[in-house]
Amino acid sequence: QVQLVESGGGLVQPGGSVRLSCAASGIIFTIYTVRWYRQAPGKQRELVAGSTINGDTNYADSVKGRFTISRDNAKSTVYLQMNSLKPEDTAVYYCNARNTYASQRDYWGQGTQVTVSS
Repeated sequence: QVQLVESGGGLVQPGGSVRLSCAASGIIFTIYTVRWYRQAPGKQRELVAGSTINGDTNYADSVKGRFTISRDNAKSTVYLQMNSLKPEDTAVYYCNARNTYASQRDYWGQGTQVTVSS
């Protein structure tokens, strides 16, 4: 059974930092592109950051220079380090893993809430 379990969300003040984690099980993590998405109330889900199996990364313009995605293949875990947080970063953050060679093998975590507020 495939599981993606996010953790690390919570309430943080503007300008603060938080690190999200997403632990995967039931998949060969090294062949999966992993991405973080977020969805704010009343808005569509949007891509925040991604990491390919080769370690290439990409970011939404709104988070470049503030967020960093990284992966630890030995732990089957992907992280999202979020710095200089703004109220507009408030959202539910979701982890996604997609098999590079079989795109129909696409999995989501349950989401973790990040609220940026003073």
